[in-house]
Amino acid sequence: MSDIIGITMGDPAGVGPEISVKAVAEMSADERARTRIYGNRETLDKARTALGVDLDLDGVVVDLPIEGGPLPWGKLDPRGGDAAFRFIEKAVRDSEAGNIGCIVTAPINKEALNLAGHHYDGHTGMLAHLTGQKTAWMLLGSERLKVIHVSTHVSLKTAIDRATPERILATIRTGNEHLKRIGYDNPRIAVAGINPHCGESSLFGNEDDLQVVPAVAMAKAEGINVVGPISADTVYHRAYTGAFDLVVAQYHDQGHIPIKLVAFDTAVNVSLGLPIDRTSVDHGTAFDIAGTGKANHTNMQSAIAYARRLVSGKKR
Repeated sequence: MSDIIGITMGDPAGVGPEISVKAVAEMSADERARTRIYGNRETLDKARTALGVDLDLDGVVVDLPIEGGPLPWGKLDPRGGDAAFRFIEKAVRDSEAGNIGCIVTAPINKEALNLAGHHYDGHTGMLAHLTGQKTAWMLLGSERLKVIHVSTHVSLKTAIDRATPERILATIRTGNEHLKRIGYDNPRIAVAGINPHCGESSLFGNEDDLQVVPAVAMAKAEGINVVGPISADTVYHRAYTGAFDLVVAQYHDQGHIPIKLVAFDTAVNVSLGLPIDRTSVDHGTAFDIAGTGKANHTNMQSAIAYARRLVSGKKR
């Protein structure tokens, strides 16, 4: 595996160019030599000027054109959505070819992406499609809390329907394999319930009994160290205080809210189930502050650090 990471610049009108430049500017010379930014050189130079950063980008940027670029900061534009897609597509192909070892994605704007004709619900679905996978998983990782999602960008009604025993089992397996890869010998996994108090003997719904319980039983039969369902109003606190290494969340908000509460600036979005590695910041394009130099690049640094660990094979 290549030890080079590829940062995709994200939507050129958002904060992606700035946080990419900030992160690269603070790298050592050796780290910078093992980094590529997939984006647009003119936009990155514009970001560098806005930041007042003295950074030589020669040899760092995989330069791709933007129609009418550089685009204005903070303005929704389908040209930005199309450019963001092309940055990612190029990075994926280079990753598949072995030219880079992990992709680190800066934020994209889903509305701009769809206006440009690229109809995806976000990075994870796009990456699954580009690599020919039927499905992929989102794991949000921080030092004290890690969460993998059975589903993400779908309605709550659809999420409950998607939480089949088979999908929950596949999620448990995927999370277990990833934690073993990063150094957990026997990951302790907890599965959150779907309903309040896991349905309380079907008083508040029978989905936990019919969908979650069978999945946990099958995972246990495979030798996975897993328990559940556990009521979602307690399981995250228990994991955060050391009882579990990973929580399986049943839907987007059930997993995102606790992570963003305890690790808003440091949690890393990791795509699992793909033939390539990808980490990402866990925030949006922040059009309201784009071009002002105010964007915090701490989350980008965390995503890069996680990517370096993946490509180096180093454990936690």
